Amino acid sequence: MTETVVPDVLSEVRGQVGFITLNRPRALNALSLGMVRELMGILLAWQNDARVLAVAIRGSNKEGPFGAFCAGGDIRFLHAAGSQGNPQLEDFFTEEYALNHLIHNYAKPYIAFMDGIVMGGGMGISQGAALRVVTERTKMAMPETAIGLFPDVGGGYFLSRCPGHVGEWLALTGDTIGAGDAIESSLADGCLPADQQAPVWEALATQQFADGNAIKAFVDSKFVAASAHHTSARDQIDQYFSLPTVADIIKGLEAADSEWARNTAATLRKRSPLMLHVVLEQIRRARGMSLADDLRMERDMVRHCFNLRPGQSETVEGIRALAVDKDHAPRWNPARIEDVTPEMVAPFFESPWPVHAHPLAALS
Repeated sequence: MTETVVPDVLSEVRGQVGFITLNRPRALNALSLGMVRELMGILLAWQNDARVLAVAIRGSNKEGPFGAFCAGGDIRFLHAAGSQGNPQLEDFFTEEYALNHLIHNYAKPYIAFMDGIVMGGGMGISQGAALRVVTERTKMAMPETAIGLFPDVGGGYFLSRCPGHVGEWLALTGDTIGAGDAIESSLADGCLPADQQAPVWEALATQQFADGNAIKAFVDSKFVAASAHHTSARDQIDQYFSLPTVADIIKGLEAADSEWARNTAATLRKRSPLMLHVVLEQIRRARGMSLADDLRMERDMVRHCFNLRPGQSETVEGIRALAVDKDHAPRWNPARIEDVTPEMVAPFFESPWPVHAHPLAALS
């Protein structure tokens, strides 16, 4: 008996809406190169399909639809490809970032149902949405510094546009936030109770709408209030994460007498010291950049993460410690925040390509 192969991305047009379900629940819908290509193909086709007035995207868990949106990129693939020099590593980032750009600039309302885990690459395929829907189960983060990477997929662009210095805090620590904080941080537009997602999804397929904006307004009308938990820390976030360097931030946090500051300092001490410095520079540069320029910068940076120091990639080492050997004891180089020099950080921001030959040259 042959086993039926179920695709990792399901898509269909029902009524006036194009529906996408990420269908790789065992991997928390982590994006593979194949999934990125499938999503790009679907969205390009629907952009010119007169039947489709809007697009809705969701994840799935082992019980069925919703429950988990997308945990990011497939980091085991990144580790294997980065260790073995697999050229598909380059394709993955180029095509993923092009997909992120398309979503931000999509011609029709794109509505992301961000239930459950929304991290890394999951943020990349949702932050550009016309409507970013969270639930009481949403767990949102850009946790890349824990694996010796940086918040990519346009993270420089959308995190730097959070209020105050929330972007630096989220980017450096990788801390997880819920629905209320996501809305307050300008990373979500509204909260829908988790048990209302299926009825709303079904209504999008069966009701008649005048245009795409009417579809968006219908979902918007279902939002409920959500409470934020990190608002009490906002003053401290802005106080410390506005400081000029990572060394200043950690020094300030470790000298403070609040539990929040102590916990935050302890988190930063576990992250890649080199990448903390790179990430602070990334977020601050991105504040003055367009999305296209930020994605080009991130494409340069990710090439350097795997190739700048042959045999010493912080990213390969970080993924090894977290997801491959699972010893949770990454050997960062340098080992301490205080030992990182500006000369170590600067090369990450030098493009390996001339402008006309950049893999994302066409983005505008």
